[in-house]
Amino acid sequence: MAAALRPFLQNLFRTAVAAAHPATFLPPLLPVPKNRVILLAAGKAAGSMVETAERHYLDTLKLPTERLAGIAVARHGYGRPTRVVTMIEAGHPVPDEAGLKGAARALELAGSAGAGDTVLVLMSGGASANWIAPADGISFADKQAVTRALLRSGAHIGEINTVRKHLSRIKGGRLAKRAAPAEIVTIAISDVPGDDPSAIGSGPTVPDPTTLEDARAIVAKFKLDLPASVTRALNDAANESPKPGDAAFEHARFVLAARPRDALEAAEKAVITAGYECISLGPDVEGEAREVAAAHAAVARELRAQRKRAVIISGGELTVTMRGQGRGGPNQEYALALVDQLNGLDHVAAIAGDTDGTDGGGGAATDPAGALVDGETAARAKALGLDPAAFLADNNSTEFFARLGDLLEPGPTFTNVNDFRAIVVDTP
Repeated sequence: MAAALRPFLQNLFRTAVAAAHPATFLPPLLPVPKNRVILLAAGKAAGSMVETAERHYLDTLKLPTERLAGIAVARHGYGRPTRVVTMIEAGHPVPDEAGLKGAARALELAGSAGAGDTVLVLMSGGASANWIAPADGISFADKQAVTRALLRSGAHIGEINTVRKHLSRIKGGRLAKRAAPAEIVTIAISDVPGDDPSAIGSGPTVPDPTTLEDARAIVAKFKLDLPASVTRALNDAANESPKPGDAAFEHARFVLAARPRDALEAAEKAVITAGYECISLGPDVEGEAREVAAAHAAVARELRAQRKRAVIISGGELTVTMRGQGRGGPNQEYALALVDQLNGLDHVAAIAGDTDGTDGGGGAATDPAGALVDGETAARAKALGLDPAAFLADNNSTEFFARLGDLLEPGPTFTNVNDFRAIVVDTP
């Protein structure tokens, strides 16, 4: 029975997440301070990264508390208990007032740094929404409207961040300009295909290769209806981001600490240990969720026809172009598209989940991370009077899987290395 494969898939998901948790990798990477440490963290792993860093500095290095200061901003529900650093929970994916205040405090602390201080920036996925500092002339409401328009457009994360970087006082290298001439050390968990430092959290401490012209082209490509203040800002040369060679980056270094590839490699080892062949499609898969699902299902059907025991794994970040009024996210839509694609295939099952623990939805920490599906899901749905195609047309994957009891709901994982997907093909 395909249902028997589900515990194996859930263990693979947990293995992938554990490989990317800050407690696993962060302590050896933390810099030895000369004077003060100003700790600035943002993203879904901000709380767990700060928790780990405080333990290292206060307990291992015995750093006096007066030499440590900072602020951490994480998504609502992703905060962790901190001892010195202020912890704030803020909106994601649509920013809120808490993120606005957190970014203002981060800029203030960065500006207070002296030449002998270390500004330690801990970045993870979600930081773009958690640190909000609108460019001059743009209201907070306008910035929220831009985010909503981009999220509904079908733009991929790189395109979304290109626009956001040119409407900000903290993104696209601007935090580094504020912190100079202090030593700036950025340690990041990547949640972006290709692990581009300028894309992680919209690159607040690294040079920005994108331009205002790029941002305007994205607005035109998706025919976005934006507030007049945003249009003016994207035509204002003063909002161009700092580029390679800028003096702001003279004392800045960037460390990539955990990547989607690390999570995928941990899962691959578990697959092989379990006696399956592992077919890795890589950590950088992109595209419309339903189209990627069809391609992956075709691989699964071929393996099934060859009577192979194998697991197809992939990472990356998929997109959903909203056509309906339902709720869900890329991983749930991917799983929903698989329902008909895998229909009738015995001993075949799949999981798709966001490693941060939530996938789309209403923005709550309790939102599902994704869903599970197998060759019997379509028959179970039919017995309940559910039409997978109708739910897919309405982008209503959350309700579909909720009614089947097949949502993946791990809760906050306190890390984020993008999506994890696996399709297991077994033999009778």
